[in-house]
Amino acid sequence: MTRARAEALGIEIGVLRRGPHNAITDVAGIRVGYSTVIADTPVICRTGVTALWPADEPWRRGVFAGCHSFNGNGELTGAHWLAEQGVLSTPIVITNTHSVGTARDAVGAYMTAHGSELPWTLPVAAETYDGKLHAAESFGVTREMVFAALADASGGAIAEGNVGGGTGSICHGFKGGTGTASRIAACAGREWTVGGLVQANYGQRSRLTIAGAEVGRLPEIAAVPLPGAKDVDSGSIIVALATDAPLLPIQCQRLARRAAMGVARVGGLASNSSGDLFIAWSTANRIAAEDSIHRVEMLAPDAMTALFEAAIDVTEEAIVNALLAAETMIGHKGCIAHAMPVDPVMRALAERRSLRAGAQ
Repeated sequence: MTRARAEALGIEIGVLRRGPHNAITDVAGIRVGYSTVIADTPVICRTGVTALWPADEPWRRGVFAGCHSFNGNGELTGAHWLAEQGVLSTPIVITNTHSVGTARDAVGAYMTAHGSELPWTLPVAAETYDGKLHAAESFGVTREMVFAALADASGGAIAEGNVGGGTGSICHGFKGGTGTASRIAACAGREWTVGGLVQANYGQRSRLTIAGAEVGRLPEIAAVPLPGAKDVDSGSIIVALATDAPLLPIQCQRLARRAAMGVARVGGLASNSSGDLFIAWSTANRIAAEDSIHRVEMLAPDAMTALFEAAIDVTEEAIVNALLAAETMIGHKGCIAHAMPVDPVMRALAERRSLRAGAQ
């Protein structure tokens, strides 16, 4: 079967309607860009950078944001300041573990070069470890790659799988990477968009679950060689959630926490060695740096449940899309991360739907 996104394959995750591009970019103003390096000399490089613009020129007018560390074996720079102030005033970049410092510094330099007048900045950079497929000790990400990802960012449909920071990712024992999705949630008499992007580099093969079907236990799935000696839950996942619903920082934190439920649906355990770090922001209120008083809108707490549902579904589907888009990769020291087979997954989903229909 031809590889395609969950939506094209008819995989239903939740009941909420997808956005027009089924991507984080369905939230107006958000742009995503990538730099990807796949090279065999002078060392094996399978890595890159994913750049997210939470809004245009966030250093001039920031957005309310919050983050959540579900399991902290990872890095998300700027998290302490986000927790303190609740305003995101920089682009977000996601890369590999050993390059997070380079990526963070490059964001600051890019902002300065493009008109930021902030006296200081704490850029947000996150990471997952891609050392099975990538020679991590080569520190393969450069400032120029970060600049290119930021400059080339765009809206609309975006690439998934072996791109950007997800180039060398492994997810549930298969080739993982970058994935995205969106949902439309109705609350407070209006419709709001929730979009998400993941860098999926975590998980145990035997626990892989898609749309409720425990596909990781299928003989055809189990027979695919693992990229390591054992089937263990290791690695990390970064989840970025955005919405146009008017949320205050504490509400953004609450939204970010729901990503954990989406990860769990696919079979994640938040194992000891996994860095499960989530960030969420709202584009509804823009916070101008020069203003001393701001008048802001806020969604009532009781109205947030639909957004929570959307965030969970978006996280789940973004992970599934990353698995569906990723292609087999041979990397460092001959490590092979195979693409997840599509046919047995679709058969399992068809059987599950038949069983559920028969039980009614």
